[in-house]
Amino acid sequence: MRFGVLGPLEVRTEDGRLVPVPDRKVRALLADLLAHAGRAIPADRLVDDLWGDALPADPVATLRARVSQLRRTLEDAEPGARALVETLPHGYRLAARTDALDFADLAGRAADEPGPAARAARFAEALALWRGPAFADFADAPFAAPEIARLDELRLAALEGRAEARLELGEDAALAAELRGLVDEHPFRERLRAAHMRALYRAGRPAEALAAYDDLRVRLRDDLGLDPSPALAALHASMLRRDPAAGGPRGNIPADVAPLVGRDAAVRELAALLEESRLVTLHGMGGVGKTRLAVAVARAVRDRGEAWLVRLDEGLEAGATADDAASFAAGVLGLRDDAGSGGGPAARLGEALGGRRALLVLDNCEHVAEPVARLAAALLRDVPDLRVLATSREPLAISGERLWTVPPLDARAAAALLAERAGLIPGQGNAKAIAAVCDRLDGVPLALELAATRVRALGLAGLAERLDDRFRLLSSGARDAPPRQRTLRALIDWSWEPLDERERAALRRLAVHAGGCTLDAAEAVCGAGVETLASLVDRSLVVAGEGPRYRLLETVAAYGAERLREAGEQERVRRRHAKYYIGLADRADLRGPGQRDALRRLRAETGNLRAALDGAVRGGDAGLALRLVNAMGWAWFLWGRAGEARRAFERALAVPGAADRSSAARARTWHTGFAMLDGDGADRDERVREALAADGDPWAHWFLGFVRAGFGDLEPIGGLTARALDGFRARGDAWGEAAALAVRAAQALSAGDLARAEGDGERALLLFGAAGDRWGRLQATETLGLLAEVTGDYARARDLHESGLRDAEELGLWAEASGRLARLGRVALLEGDLDGADDLHERGRRLAVRESHRRMEHFAEVGLALAARRRGNLDEAEAILRRWLGWCRDIDGAPGLAFLLAELGFIAELRGDAGRALDLHTEGLAAARATGHPRAVALAQEGLAGALSLAGRRAEAAEALAAASRARAAAGAPLPEAERGDVDRIAARLG
Repeated sequence: MRFGVLGPLEVRTEDGRLVPVPDRKVRALLADLLAHAGRAIPADRLVDDLWGDALPADPVATLRARVSQLRRTLEDAEPGARALVETLPHGYRLAARTDALDFADLAGRAADEPGPAARAARFAEALALWRGPAFADFADAPFAAPEIARLDELRLAALEGRAEARLELGEDAALAAELRGLVDEHPFRERLRAAHMRALYRAGRPAEALAAYDDLRVRLRDDLGLDPSPALAALHASMLRRDPAAGGPRGNIPADVAPLVGRDAAVRELAALLEESRLVTLHGMGGVGKTRLAVAVARAVRDRGEAWLVRLDEGLEAGATADDAASFAAGVLGLRDDAGSGGGPAARLGEALGGRRALLVLDNCEHVAEPVARLAAALLRDVPDLRVLATSREPLAISGERLWTVPPLDARAAAALLAERAGLIPGQGNAKAIAAVCDRLDGVPLALELAATRVRALGLAGLAERLDDRFRLLSSGARDAPPRQRTLRALIDWSWEPLDERERAALRRLAVHAGGCTLDAAEAVCGAGVETLASLVDRSLVVAGEGPRYRLLETVAAYGAERLREAGEQERVRRRHAKYYIGLADRADLRGPGQRDALRRLRAETGNLRAALDGAVRGGDAGLALRLVNAMGWAWFLWGRAGEARRAFERALAVPGAADRSSAARARTWHTGFAMLDGDGADRDERVREALAADGDPWAHWFLGFVRAGFGDLEPIGGLTARALDGFRARGDAWGEAAALAVRAAQALSAGDLARAEGDGERALLLFGAAGDRWGRLQATETLGLLAEVTGDYARARDLHESGLRDAEELGLWAEASGRLARLGRVALLEGDLDGADDLHERGRRLAVRESHRRMEHFAEVGLALAARRRGNLDEAEAILRRWLGWCRDIDGAPGLAFLLAELGFIAELRGDAGRALDLHTEGLAAARATGHPRAVALAQEGLAGALSLAGRRAEAAEALAAASRARAAAGAPLPEAERGDVDRIAARLG
């Protein structure tokens, strides 16, 4: 006999028949016995449970009658079942198997299962036993309450266990939705909350995951006066740090659009091989399916970590360097090529990948094999958890490489592929014809797919008849010719011949594009209209994507390039291509209302812009190369791609030959500025003088003044900005006036001239707003926000920084967004919201790391150190600050160094180490004086006062404190109340 309590009370015979228990008191008696799970219940307790205060005339006799009824009901249903209800000296017990016991057994076994799939299945089997709430028809009975609570707890634990197993299986999105209701029902269960947070985070909803933690934190604080457990807090912190252990975005591997035929065994073998070898290269002839196989392998192993596909043919051309390859790969991963670490792009990419278990698929390496090999070797050396899966027609030839030759499809797989792509049903009298075509095409997937496009027009028989004529080279070509020339060239010749001259011209000219092109570009560069492109798309020679955007398959593009040379059009079309993309950059509205859309368009054409520069450099066309880099300078500047821009200008300036003098001068100005933005601060005065000697435009003065701001060169910046402002105003350039005023406002704030900072900043904001320039608004609102901080108007500071954050996010300027988050963190810190400050600084830090922007990473981490010091966590604060000390000395210069030394000095003072504090503040005061910033000098003097007071040098300490107060008063910026902590402590020590 089976008893069910996981839902309404239920009794069934061993063969599954339902046993009715009609009398209400008898059902209550049965429920009471089952609720005690085989334990004895005294008779008087049963009487109390069943009747309470409404006792029958003879309670004991009535109870015996109900027990007798229950036994008779069970016996009638299944002979011998009456014995299940046992009479004991002082009561009764029911020795029965229930679904609750089955559930507990299954749940316990589930926890011991070795793999997540088995655990999830076993938990699901256990949970399927539940038909509703436990003891559903006795939910209000006091005797059932303890057992209901126990079973509910077991059920929740099983749900949590199944959720954790499903997380391991990657069922993130579905799980996030399913757990929402459970979390609402049980808001304080931290294990459930952790599973929900992980599901949200891994489903690409990190903001909701963090909000879920905040919801629990607030509930615990307000309702129970508690904090989240250390484990949950650690999970929250790992999500803020974008720690790979927390999950999150796992790469960019595309979804499978069409089935991959005949490669299942290869996928399994390669997935296993990647566990043994950190570099595996798929090599083989063009069109054999290396890319699709690599993508399938990446899809199969991405549960082990991140998986990223880097299509090198879409962004790099022959002649690219290892730095170019690193910059391109970083862009695919959503990172930035920027200044800061002191290493090159490969080193910065390695730093960003550090600590992450990732698979990098480097696709189509053959045209840039040498630089990609150097990049792969460096990354594998520096990033222990990295795996590289490369596709190439030749080995990369570096240590540790495992070559895996991708063979053509076997006969059965080739036939299945041709039939699937051509829409045929194998076996309907066409098996021999299909086999013949596949055999003649050597089972090469690309050849089969191209052939399938002709089946619709020619039929299998017509296609087979043409093979002797059109693919003669397939079987009778020169023996010493490479396989791709014996097969794929013949195949594409066959696809080429039916085209009319208009289609041929379009196809060969499309080959100059890198990463595809828009319809407008196809018309302007290739003379290809919509009708021609549609025809080529129908023939599978051109792939149409969203936009629409048109691109050629790898082998078709190589073939088109050969045909372009044969037609004698290569130089003319390349020049047309370069001029088109120069025009695209020239026309981009990067200083007005169209800024956001223009930046997006230029990002989409990064491959073509690089290809245009490569073509101009290889062709020795100095004028075209300089025009292109000058046109792109502002976009690189806005994106913060200082390293890439610097290299591009170096290449263009190195091209020999005649070039317009003004173009060359402008390029040298750009190059000088980008070199400084890239961290090269050597001989700044001389280099700026040389640049301005050739380029006296107001813009040149402004740009070079702007980039020098990072080094704190107040006097030179002031001179450059003044000349720029005069020049812009003389020619009525409102944007230029706003740009110069924004720089002057920032420098005035640094110099302590708050009135000028406010006036210039407000005027710049007004002019940039009239121009519709969001980047300009970013510059003005940052200075005005800092001014509000200095004067203690934190509400205004927060509003201005939030406005800047919105502008940065709209423009996709993520380094700028990182800075604004950290600025908001500083405001939260000043307002005493240390948790909010940490959250904002950590978000800013993660963005800066993603963008490889060391300066913004430094700014955000210093904010974390400030909060740690305010909490009294001196060791944590010092560890953060010391990480950046060397970088500040070498890269950031005096402004950052002065502040860092001041903070380290205060930490030493708080520890009572007078000698160390005095050394740090003395060095900090020298750095502050080098900047010329009065508030920096005042901060150093305040720190020196603290060190002197600790050393017992009271008179000197008092004088230092008074000097700091005078400096702040002279600057019109006395310390706001929120920043007086250190000064008040020191003053109190002095009495």
